[in-house]
Amino acid sequence: MALQKQRTDINARLVQDPHSVRDKREKVLEVAIGREVRSFRKAHGMTVADVAEATGLSIGMVSKIENGHTSPSLSSLQALANALSVPLTAFFRQYEERRQAVHTKSGDGVSTERSGTRAGHQYNLLGHLGSNGSGVIVEPYLIVLTTESDTFDTFQHGGIETIYMLEGAVDYRHGSEIYPLRPGDTLFFDADAPHGPEKLVTLPAKYLSIISYPQSG
Repeated sequence: MALQKQRTDINARLVQDPHSVRDKREKVLEVAIGREVRSFRKAHGMTVADVAEATGLSIGMVSKIENGHTSPSLSSLQALANALSVPLTAFFRQYEERRQAVHTKSGDGVSTERSGTRAGHQYNLLGHLGSNGSGVIVEPYLIVLTTESDTFDTFQHGGIETIYMLEGAVDYRHGSEIYPLRPGDTLFFDADAPHGPEKLVTLPAKYLSIISYPQSG
């Protein structure tokens, strides 16, 4: 019963559908412009009537523009930009925004070093997206531990980290707790607490480490 309640609580918090798609018509320039006009209008706390009065456009025309039902003239866009105190180009940002993807072939990850890295411990950065619309930086690493060591330096950094165990066995420290990680296990944690492999149980040990944190600026 307790487990069922926990699953229900988690499901209640997962309000974003990872498989949802936006209206296909958003690919149309008029729809993209309309979304931006509506967004800026609401950000300014203005009604459609307020925008119509400020621009000299009719309420019906402003509504049509917001809903992507008409192709606004350059003069209409300039009037909207002035009324909403944004540059004219701001209406095109979603339409022109380039979405990034990084494909890393097997063995092509960039080898990198982290504090505590030592011989026999390989850290391969699998991809990196810099500044992006989500406001979050995500760094996926493939970590391979092949040499046993008596001591380990712990890591500590901002953000959230997810570890997914692929091969071998590691007893992993997070703060004052030790978690036995075996193939298929996942550890999801606040990376601001000291963390790292406490004991290498079975070598080689291989796991994915995915770190996410807010982008600065």
